[in-house]
Amino acid sequence: MHCSSPKMVCETKIVADEHEAIPGTKKEPMMWGSPAAPGAALSPAAEPKDVRRDGVFIREFEREDQEEVLRIFHEGIMERIPNSAFRGIWQQPRTQFLYAFLTVMCFYVTKSVTLTCCAPLILMGARYYYSRKVIQNYLDCALNTDMADIKAYYMKPTGSCFWVAVLDGRVVGIVAAQGHEDDNTVELRRMSVDSRYRGKGIAKALGRRVLEYAVRNNYAAVVLGTTAVKLAAHKLYESLGFCRTSQSEDYRLPGMSRSPLERFFFQIRHSRYRLQLREE
Repeated sequence: MHCSSPKMVCETKIVADEHEAIPGTKKEPMMWGSPAAPGAALSPAAEPKDVRRDGVFIREFEREDQEEVLRIFHEGIMERIPNSAFRGIWQQPRTQFLYAFLTVMCFYVTKSVTLTCCAPLILMGARYYYSRKVIQNYLDCALNTDMADIKAYYMKPTGSCFWVAVLDGRVVGIVAAQGHEDDNTVELRRMSVDSRYRGKGIAKALGRRVLEYAVRNNYAAVVLGTTAVKLAAHKLYESLGFCRTSQSEDYRLPGMSRSPLERFFFQIRHSRYRLQLREE
């Protein structure tokens, strides 16, 4: 198993059907469309630690949040298994054609209707098995890199931060920002929302928090990478002002091995998004 360095893990997962705007914000102009003047980056003291949005309280991560944060993160990642195995195939016409060809070849070789009918089930079963294997490896990588010590990885370094969304006293969502000084961008990462609290605009509130952080710290752009299968996640990015800059149909998820069978039964689409805050 190959586990990338934490700096190379740029997966973002939004696991909520929350592309609707936060009440009262749908028609507002985005504040990050008017960046700070050059050289006007705010000091750390000016960066608000807590933000309340329509009942959702967004604050910086604390060590006591670790258990709930990891639970939400684990839940979001594990939801990728059926999404990648079953929903994902509708985004892969080449794979559909190949599976259909193998099913026809099964009948041609065996002349058995029973075996031919079982072939698609066997192929999808293998697809689910390898999806689970790869995503579990990816989860293990994350839990042994940046998510192993959130305080050390996101809260101590300059240009990085981790927030939690709190509703009714419970942590219900998470998001991280990681600054990249080489190109003056900040990366939106690790966004996930508790499945019991979706549809309340929490993901959008978390996304806006990262954008505000980027503006306050005078970054030129916010970027993210995602393997989300659900259309709602992509609509959410677009509603925040992101534009898709690239897309790969043959992405190697961190934690994947070089097994030919793994590559045959697990394919995932990776999209890169960017929101330009100001011109360099």
